[in-house]
Amino acid sequence: RLLNKVGGFSKPADVLRASLLHLSDTEDWARWLALSKVENPDTEGGIFFSDMNLVFSAAIAGQGIALGDELTGRQALSEGRLVKPFEATIPSPRSYFLVFEHAKAGHPVLNAFGDWLRAKLSESRV
Repeated sequence: RLLNKVGGFSKPADVLRASLLHLSDTEDWARWLALSKVENPDTEGGIFFSDMNLVFSAAIAGQGIALGDELTGRQALSEGRLVKPFEATIPSPRSYFLVFEHAKAGHPVLNAFGDWLRAKLSESRV
């Protein structure tokens, strides 16, 4: 929807024709645009969300363009509900933590789950 509305994106600076969808702050867009060598971008406008799923839902609805992690967006990308117009990526400064009760530390099922989760996360740029 958005690509049709704004006429597509042929170069990174073209994303500024769309409403930028932000997760919490403007930092990710500022970093991505700097990496893409877009000079003096205005990243202050757009719509702000507190959850990545809401960011992607807004992008799917055509409300703007989003940056997001491949783990959360993988299914929507594979189904064609989202598209990745450029290959440029930035590492996330965010962290994920697996937490559980101290009394369960060392439990074989939790260890196996932790190993599986780390393997899955290493397959994605998160």
